[in-house]
Amino acid sequence: MEDTQVKLKKNDIPKWNKWLILSMQHLFAMFGATILVPALTGLSPAVALLSSGLGTLVYLIITKGQIPAYLGSSFAFIMPVTSAMALGGPEGVMIGTFAAGVVYSITALLIKKTGVQWLMNLLPPVVTGPVIMVIGLGLAGTAVEMAMNFDDQSGQYVQPALHFSIALATLAITILVSVFIRGFLNLIPILIGLTGGYAIALQAGIVDMSGIARAAWFRVPDLVVPFIGFEPQWSWNIIFLMTPIAIVTLAEHIGDQLVLSKVAGENYVKKPGLHRSIMGDGAATIVASLIGGPPNTTYGENIGVLAITRVFSVYVIGGAAVLAIIFGFIGKVEALIASIPGAVMGGVSILLFGIIASSGLRMLIDNKIDLGVRRNLIIVSVILVIGIGGAFIEIGENLEISGMALAAITGIILNAVLPGKQYGFGNGAMFESLEESMKEDDAA
Repeated sequence: MEDTQVKLKKNDIPKWNKWLILSMQHLFAMFGATILVPALTGLSPAVALLSSGLGTLVYLIITKGQIPAYLGSSFAFIMPVTSAMALGGPEGVMIGTFAAGVVYSITALLIKKTGVQWLMNLLPPVVTGPVIMVIGLGLAGTAVEMAMNFDDQSGQYVQPALHFSIALATLAITILVSVFIRGFLNLIPILIGLTGGYAIALQAGIVDMSGIARAAWFRVPDLVVPFIGFEPQWSWNIIFLMTPIAIVTLAEHIGDQLVLSKVAGENYVKKPGLHRSIMGDGAATIVASLIGGPPNTTYGENIGVLAITRVFSVYVIGGAAVLAIIFGFIGKVEALIASIPGAVMGGVSILLFGIIASSGLRMLIDNKIDLGVRRNLIIVSVILVIGIGGAFIEIGENLEISGMALAAITGIILNAVLPGKQYGFGNGAMFESLEESMKEDDAA
């Protein structure tokens, strides 16, 4: 029989030894995914850990210590962050990350004032689902290039058979853990896959560990701080790359809050409120932008830990955040992450990027979006082709809207102008659940 008894409530403080172990579990659960995003985009993994910990603490403060949620690097922003790096380096990414955080914050204020229905009308499943699919499928080429060791300088694959074999072995380990292992280990397949793949790559002789030996134990991360490390230069190109993705990830945030409420048996959408949780996400992302980290989001992996352990103490979550901050200052940890071969990263990414795409497909299926309805078919088709095909529009001399951003904007416009908006919600399962959660509890 499944144990559904709550072991620690949200305001319970465990004994120090138990506290450390429980917080370490959450650290391991988020670690693989959080470091993977900066490793794929060229940002600093140490700064990502630091911003993850600081962002989580800010989130806990804004939500009044009532939501036991951990925040880490958002996969949805991998492609726009990579593009922003090409346009303006880490400084450019920080501008886009700051703008994404502002979008979250403005949305939170609007929800507090006017409710959530306007957001639901803007982002029904028929729009959100295919945009999420574009996020995953648009990264497929990146995963394969890493797995087969594509060299940008020569424009050729270097020892593709060896590297792809290691990538497939890494992928196999990750899949086996995900499918056949139960309990807590099932929640950290990325970390186990990276560890197993790293060991195989080490045996194959493609790991350069010299940087680990040279690295200091204590090291201040390579922070990118505005007005101290650089002078911010506003770029509309980068803004339009990243802010539309923030709009889409809001739907994912709402889904996470509904799941977390169900797991914990509390209505977090109502108390402390959806506006507070979204504001917490926005503030955490703004904090990340001020030190050089990627955008933050609530992590499903940590919700899984809560479901298994039945420990909902926000102090345990806060402890994991403090541990992440400490890890960010350990130089050998960053050097170890930097030594992970592209083949190992590629093997894990094949699965992760596919899961992102599949989660978009699942949103369409769960909401029973009828693609026999012509407007739905048109919206989904146009979003997929524009997003994956890499279409872009140049506005003036210095502004370009492309890829996922253009796909998201196009989908929103099509949904607004085509008749039959009610079909874009399907059976509205997610949104009906949201509306129900936002109603007053008469029994209370």
